[in-house]
Amino acid sequence: MSEPRLVFMGSPEFAVPSLRGLVSAGWNIVAVYTQPDRPAGRGRRLTPPPVKLVAQELGLPVLQPERLRGTEEIERLRGFAPDLIVVAAYGQILRPAVVDMPRYGVLNVHASLLPRWRGAAPIPAAILAGDKETGVSIMRIDYGLDTGPVLAREATPISDDDTTGTLTARLAEMGAALLLRTLPGWIAGEIAAVPQDETQATLAPPIKKEDARIDWTQPAVVLWRKVRAYNPWPIATTVLRGEQVQILEGVPATGPALPPGTIAPLAETGIAPPTGREREAAFAVGTGEGVLIPLRLRRAGRNAVTAAEFARGLRDLAGLRFESAL
Repeated sequence: MSEPRLVFMGSPEFAVPSLRGLVSAGWNIVAVYTQPDRPAGRGRRLTPPPVKLVAQELGLPVLQPERLRGTEEIERLRGFAPDLIVVAAYGQILRPAVVDMPRYGVLNVHASLLPRWRGAAPIPAAILAGDKETGVSIMRIDYGLDTGPVLAREATPISDDDTTGTLTARLAEMGAALLLRTLPGWIAGEIAAVPQDETQATLAPPIKKEDARIDWTQPAVVLWRKVRAYNPWPIATTVLRGEQVQILEGVPATGPALPPGTIAPLAETGIAPPTGREREAAFAVGTGEGVLIPLRLRRAGRNAVTAAEFARGLRDLAGLRFESAL
């Protein structure tokens, strides 16, 4: 059997370990598809996706169609004669003409234990739901949204310290390793793709910036999950004295009932700061149930600081109230 011709499709950092792993393992990658360069950062400079940079470093052909659809783009892909397409967070929904093209199908490295958390944002969805574990799935793409049969899964616990950023990095490496373990058996016909249980399916829609606005009437444990789920983007946000403040890290606690959003120094509440974080914690914030103890915050246009540093930069902090984000 001749060596399979593989097309890789991916865009963010999550896809990079899979691409590097395929190259290191000697797979014949004939083209890499990724998203177009986009404006990013404060200067809105045109920035290439991470996969593009790595593909160029590895000397691989890179294509960046705005939309992988239409006769011209489909025929250009067909010209690479792919036997297999591997997708890892590409960022586009593939048309049936693409799904049906390669003889070994289109395989996707998905960052959840399918059928739980189908969709664009499975990692923050798992944190927001309070899941105890998540993982990666290698699935064969069909015409639905992450509905195809699964070739392999691997799980990992979600710790209390995990954020979307830490989980993304871990799942990216896990996904790459699982992909490399799975591909040989799939090509050899030794692995069967197992249909998903539709009764267990849940959806993880894209995250919007406004999702990160803090509503202090919600329980502290819910806000704690939001702080972790929306880090590194879009970052849980509140307002103090008309100024937006981002909460990058915090922990929930039980304590005296405080009106939602109201700030109270820890020394006045009798709440012990989190073990090992005593020098960072300084105050608690009332919520709909319990309190949230911020640990790291960032005021608009400034660097991130500990809660203790944040408190030193404000006068009369006690009794102030965080409001919902603008």
